[in-house]
Amino acid sequence: MTAVVTLGESLASFRSAGPIGFGQTLTPHLAGAEANVAIGLARLGHSVSWVGRVGADPFGLEVLRTLRGEGVDVTAAVVDDSAATGLMFVEQRTADLSRVHYVRSGSAGSKVSAQDLPVETIRSASLLHVTGITPALSTEAAEAVSSAVAVAHEAGVRVSLDVNHRTRLWSREEASPVLRALLPRVWQVVAGEDELDVVADGSEDDAVAALLGLGVEQVAVKRGAAGATLHTREGRVDADAVGVTAVDTVGAGDAFCAGLLSAVLDGAALPEALDRAVLLGAWAASTTGDWTGLPTRPELGELLSVRPGETHR
Repeated sequence: MTAVVTLGESLASFRSAGPIGFGQTLTPHLAGAEANVAIGLARLGHSVSWVGRVGADPFGLEVLRTLRGEGVDVTAAVVDDSAATGLMFVEQRTADLSRVHYVRSGSAGSKVSAQDLPVETIRSASLLHVTGITPALSTEAAEAVSSAVAVAHEAGVRVSLDVNHRTRLWSREEASPVLRALLPRVWQVVAGEDELDVVADGSEDDAVAALLGLGVEQVAVKRGAAGATLHTREGRVDADAVGVTAVDTVGAGDAFCAGLLSAVLDGAALPEALDRAVLLGAWAASTTGDWTGLPTRPELGELLSVRPGETHR
């Protein structure tokens, strides 16, 4: 039985150590929010399936090979010979500024449909995790997410929604009605403090109250270096960020989700769940790559006792 099902687009990501230009070295990696979460969970020992489409090209086949190698089940993935795997370029412009460029219009991932869903796998899972990225890709992809959420909700499977608003894919005005329509079937909402207004109006307290009033059980608010908060009907829990040297913050939000979902699967209390989410985010931010530096279960706590420059022997 699969504990978690994730649904979304996986891409080939090319990273540049400086401004992108002819003659510059670009290093290929696997990227995609839902894939990042899936790998984070798999490394912590959870069973997880990734659902989506890739192109019948070297990038798509490498996406599936990498996910399988990380212990993620990809038996429900579709290889589409009519569309290419999406591409993403990450440009490290300065030490503090990264730029992301997409080549994903009409990609295989954008063509995921409700017909691609492994309905029985979703119904038998403990959790379904989706993000606000996939519905932005196409009407068909938005319908796939809506259908998956409906299937999970009807089967009593908890649904986790990471707002993950991408301004290069759609505006707040476009995203808001699509994501708000999912909320009555969502168990958990995760959002950056600058994203919460996409799914609810007003101050943080007002937005959280509105979400809880719709039936959402918990709302996680990410605050970056200021930590995070977990809201429930019983109140709120706050956690400070783990002090690390930030190397690459891309993927830190996905790692946060993986940590939170992992703790939920383990039946952890709310403070412990939030601590694990913040800790996973710190692992991602202090290592290079979207997911490559994420810890295994035995490594999980090592970051809490490390000193800058320390080598464990």
